[in-house]
Amino acid sequence: MSRIIVVTSGKGGVGKTTTSAAVSMGLALKGHRTAVIDFDVGLRNLDLIMGCERRVVYDFVNVINGEASLNQALIKDKRCDKLFVLPASQTRDKDALSIEGVGKVLNELSKEFDYIVCDSPAGIERGATLAMYFADDAIVVTNPEVSSVRDSDRMLGILASKSRRAEQGDEPIKEYLLLTRYSPQRVKLGEMLSLEDVQEILSLHLLGVIPESKAVLNASNAGTPVILDEKSDAGQAYSDVVRRYLGEGVPHRFIDEEKKGLFGRLFGG
Repeated sequence: MSRIIVVTSGKGGVGKTTTSAAVSMGLALKGHRTAVIDFDVGLRNLDLIMGCERRVVYDFVNVINGEASLNQALIKDKRCDKLFVLPASQTRDKDALSIEGVGKVLNELSKEFDYIVCDSPAGIERGATLAMYFADDAIVVTNPEVSSVRDSDRMLGILASKSRRAEQGDEPIKEYLLLTRYSPQRVKLGEMLSLEDVQEILSLHLLGVIPESKAVLNASNAGTPVILDEKSDAGQAYSDVVRRYLGEGVPHRFIDEEKKGLFGRLFGG
């Protein structure tokens, strides 16, 4: 039985697509057949971060409209043969997505894949609500700032009330918190909310903390999921996230300010 994961938030620019790319790659590297779908019809960024933009022939909307088969639209990742990307359309609007069409595609994918990761657009418009509707699990991505956390709190209400699971009276969507662009130094200076502040507001199971890192931008520009950059703090943090999601007991890192060694204290390094 496949598991459908939605990566969501209320606010744009918090790292949903980066997270979708990293988590789907991480699951595939662990041996699970994984598909990642871009629900951001009209914009389409997932293919850029996955480095497959030049290989897009058919898209999600083509499949929904019967203009292409799922096999024609799915792009197999060149780095991992268990990962496939279903890109969004750049030329249609969000009304091209229907609950019946999305359900049909997800049902077909469920026959072949262990995990289906849905990269949701920001906000509460059609693409976002459809990305959430069929979810079994939700990774709620937020930055440590008041507006981002408040918007994420609003998304939790939608996840709880407007999903297929809620309508059918099934077990609720399993919700996880992913805190991105976190800097303990800036927390200490009072420039951003602390992890404790965010958890107090959202009351979610913490899946991970992704540190503020240049590696994320570098990976995006290179068309590579940052989880493949094993030397970077962000890459390691996303690897921890995948392991925790799969049930491993991995301690949290990147939450506290690093203590300087003797030479660091003496010379300010």
